[in-house]
Amino acid sequence: MTAPTSYPIGTPGTPWGAREIAAWRAQQRIQRRYADDVLPAIECLRAGHEVVEYGRLDHDPVRYPLFAVRNRDWHAQRPTVLVTGGVHGYETSGVHGALRFAERHVAAYAGRINWLIAPCVSPWAYEMIQRWNLQAVDPNRSFRDGGTAQEALALMALVAPIREQVALHVDLHETTDSDESEFGPARDARDGKPHTPGVIPDGFYLVDDTEAPEPAFQQAVIDAVARVTHIAPADAGGRIIGSPVVSPGVIRYPLRALGLCAGITTARYRTTTEVYPDSPRATPEQCIAAQVAAVCAAIDYLLDPSR
Repeated sequence: MTAPTSYPIGTPGTPWGAREIAAWRAQQRIQRRYADDVLPAIECLRAGHEVVEYGRLDHDPVRYPLFAVRNRDWHAQRPTVLVTGGVHGYETSGVHGALRFAERHVAAYAGRINWLIAPCVSPWAYEMIQRWNLQAVDPNRSFRDGGTAQEALALMALVAPIREQVALHVDLHETTDSDESEFGPARDARDGKPHTPGVIPDGFYLVDDTEAPEPAFQQAVIDAVARVTHIAPADAGGRIIGSPVVSPGVIRYPLRALGLCAGITTARYRTTTEVYPDSPRATPEQCIAAQVAAVCAAIDYLLDPSR
């Protein structure tokens, strides 16, 4: 893939100001409907689960309510599981993987875990098929003190009361060709930096936490997902998206230092999934199934009495 040498908004080497952000925002178009794709699925879950509205996006509160789903029989003695999707709204299988897990699979763990699922953290970005929010801010660098993305701040406020109770957090993402053709160049233009083309990995991979790695846990998830879709190989330099591969399909980031969603709790077990929907070897259905397989494998590992 050949990346553009410059981005059509802004002046190379100069960070964006209000005018450039406005120009970028004017280019965004609704391409799908949160009210059609996501909200009805959440509404269907009310029959068996508790649905929590934890905020509304200020720029259009009627259109963009924020919802999470949790078990009604919450019990302090059970391990708590957090599943998040759609932090980057364009990453489709993260949203629909979280919803499918809630619809079809969470009942298998009834009475053994507490669970909280936020399936579409960034609904405006979901509609625009966009990585950033309306303010051209990446929510998945904003899960920190001083962060400015309302999507991240709202989720942090929701999770705050149970932050130290969460035992497992699975954050569902995708790596797409558009990361290299659009979102990477846009980011570097916004920040006034030159863009260096990268390589999009072909397959599924995980991001572990540099500060508190759990290699056996990550391996258990990789093993389960490998039965659904292929695992991304390392590039010629032994890396995936520029990071050293520490085991097949696993890299590490300092989750909290980078303000990533997977670092918002004190959970011992946390991971970010990365599905590759543009692969000729994967279908949209496989991508959703891979997300669900990752969540189920993570919970199974957490509950495994032999550990």
